[in-house]
Order: sequence, then C-alpha cells, then structure tokens
Amino acid sequence: MRYKIILSLLAFLNVQVCFSQNLHKEKLDSYFNSLAANNKFMGNILVYQRGKQLYSFSPGYSNIEKKIKSNKNTSYRIGSISKTFTATLVLKAVEEGKITLNQSIQTFFPSIENADKITIGQLLNHHSGIRNFTGNADFMKWHTQPKNEKEMTAIIAAGKSSFEPGTKAQYSNSNYVLLSYLLSHIYQKPYAAILDEKIVKPLGLKHTQFGDKKDNEETVNSYTYESSWNKTEETHLSIPMGAGGITLTIKDLNEFVNKLFSGKIISKKMLTEMKTQTDNYGMGLFEMHFDKKTAYSHDGKIDGYNSIFYYFPAEELTYVLLSNAENYNLNDISTTVLSSVFRLPFEIPIFNNDKLMPSDLLPHVGLYASTDSPLIITISQKDNVLQAQPKGQQLFVMDAISNDKFKHYKSGVTLEFTPLTSQMMMKQGNKSLIFTKQ
Repeated sequence: MRYKIILSLLAFLNVQVCFSQNLHKEKLDSYFNSLAANNKFMGNILVYQRGKQLYSFSPGYSNIEKKIKSNKNTSYRIGSISKTFTATLVLKAVEEGKITLNQSIQTFFPSIENADKITIGQLLNHHSGIRNFTGNADFMKWHTQPKNEKEMTAIIAAGKSSFEPGTKAQYSNSNYVLLSYLLSHIYQKPYAAILDEKIVKPLGLKHTQFGDKKDNEETVNSYTYESSWNKTEETHLSIPMGAGGITLTIKDLNEFVNKLFSGKIISKKMLTEMKTQTDNYGMGLFEMHFDKKTAYSHDGKIDGYNSIFYYFPAEELTYVLLSNAENYNLNDISTTVLSSVFRLPFEIPIFNNDKLMPSDLLPHVGLYASTDSPLIITISQKDNVLQAQPKGQQLFVMDAISNDKFKHYKSGVTLEFTPLTSQMMMKQGNKSLIFTKQ
C-alpha cells in the first residue's frame, strides 16, 4: 500500500512538472504576437497551476488612441463572468440563513410573472422562464443610459415569461439582474458594497469592483474591427448589474477562481450546488470538457470586451482570458492555449495579406451564386484585402492563406477559388458549397 502511494505521488509530481516544461512558451508568444499584428486580438492571457504561473501574455493595446499597451494591471469589463461572482454572493447569503434556494421571489418582485412559482435557485440556474431583456428589439437604443431598480424591474416584468418555471432552462440576463437587487434588499446595501464586503476585501482583490474603473486608473477602451479598430459604445453598468457589471484585472480573476474552488469563499456544500448541472446549467458555472478533462467555466461579452475562465479541478489548473478587442474566434484561442498546456499539437495561423498585390485579387472579384443554396455572395477587394458580403448580411474581411485561399477566422469560413472554372468553394466546419461566378 505504501509503495502504491509513493508511485502515485511521483506520478502527481511528474504531471505538475510536465505542464510547465512542455507549455511551448515561445510558440505561444509567436501565436499571440501574430494575432495582435494582424488585428485579431488584444488583451491578457494567464495560465496558473497550484500556486505557480505557467504562462502570461498581454498582446496589443488597452487604449489605442493613447498608445497604452496591455499589461497585467489592465482592468477589463468581464460581462457575464460577473454572474459567477453574483451566484457566489447569493450562496453566501444562503449559508448565512438570510434566504433559501427554494424560496420564491414573490416577496421581492411581485410584478414579475410567475413570481410565486419562481425560486431563487431557478434564477441562479436559468430555469425561471423570465425572458432575457437584452433580447428586446429596442435594447440597443437605451443600453448606454443609466437605469435604476424600478426601471429595470419594469422592463423585465414587461418581457413576461417564455415557459413555466422549472420545466426547462434558458439563459437570461434578467435572472441575475434580479438577483443583484435581491442581494441589496436582504443586506440593505448597494450591490457594489456587498461585493466589496463579501469578496473583494476578504480576498485582497485590489482591482475588482462593480462599475467602471476609478478616475485615477488607466483608461481602457473596447473595440470592434471593420477594416480598422473602432471604439465601441459602452453599456451603462447600472443596466446589467451583477449579470455583467464587474471590472477587474486578470490577476484578480485568477485569484477569485482559485479561492472559490478551494473552498475559501463559500463552503464545499455550496460549491457543489454551484457546480451541479441541471439541463447543462449550473449556478454561475458551466461544466466543460477538453481532451477528456473536466473543467468548470463561464465566459462573458459586453460591448467590445470578452472574457473566459476555465478551472480544471483534477489538475488544479486555471486558464483566464480577458480582451478589449477581438476579431478572431475566441474558442480557437482557448483551444490553442489549452492544447499547449496539455501537450497537444497546435498551429500558428497563416496571414498573407501583406504578400498579395491588388492585382492578385482581381480574378476573384464578382457575384457568386450556388445551385444548392439561395445565398448570393459579393466578392470585392479593398487594396490588397479580399472582402465577402452575403446578400443582406455584414461585410466580412478575409485573410489570405494563399493567392486563391482565404479565411475568416472568427466565423471559421474558408473561401477557395478556382479561377479557371470561375468557381468558389465555401467551407465552414464539415460543410461545403460550390459557388459559380455570375
């Protein structure tokens, strides 16, 4: 028995060393430098295991206008990862005996349809049936304007319900906005003060808060890409509240995630409640799998900001991504980093736009149609860059792999031209279509 334990310990130590030694740091650095140079990604990446930083990189700028480069102290809006914080606060309130998961929300929000049937637990795991207010047709008309609890509750109540509580799951930001207000009611404090008291101060998080950064902090902008980076309008954070209103640094998010999963914020019992998946939804957590390994995760998107974290319990490994500008498939970025961590092969994408002349693109320009699809695609060029625009859709800026092959990395669409036959093959995933130039 003692011999087996020693062998297990040696295997454990060997795995820990291997993750660090085989991370391919230089190759990952080249990957992120390539993404930044080709206007694909700006932000922060961190990989952390058992108290040790395995990898960190900060490509691009936090503020393009002021030429401020991204760094480990850059504070980002994290969007829906805020829900993991809010779920943690709610479960702390359960531990303190202030509420129960089976308690209805009738007392707090009587104007909400089915309030007498909806439980706090159903808000947490998206089984409430309450419609998602960010799906409202007019949302983008008022998302930059401040809103108070009365206004937001009225908006959510007006949206009614999509289904009977508990019958199925559907992601809804409305659930976590209501949970933010519920916390304020039971503690008689603003959400920001509760977050500060229950999580920020106990963990010593120096750059985590509800709402935007303080005046003396570095100004971070978010961007979207349309032939160049354009600063985005920013949602007023009184709207998403604890569904998407927290800002922090990558170090603080890593610290929070590690403390959460080590039982330093809520009890193991409450953590089990968080992790339990019902119809693929936990309470502020999703169960994910990579290379047959299990992780708990959440991601977030607000304006031009994106965020992701994965925590692998068996490996005690955390992967965190924070971004203020992306023109690339973030799932591909995560897959690349995790492939490096777990010693799987990965490739650096090819960007050859600077090697093409405008004349190289001329044979491809035109209108393309397919006998197998009603889709009509216009292929155009801007200088040495190929552009594709399906009828009625946005313009897609393509990246050159070769003279006749182009890819839109964010959507995963590849276009391959055969000028001699005036044909174009469009591939996405396992599907392909042949188009002919008209």
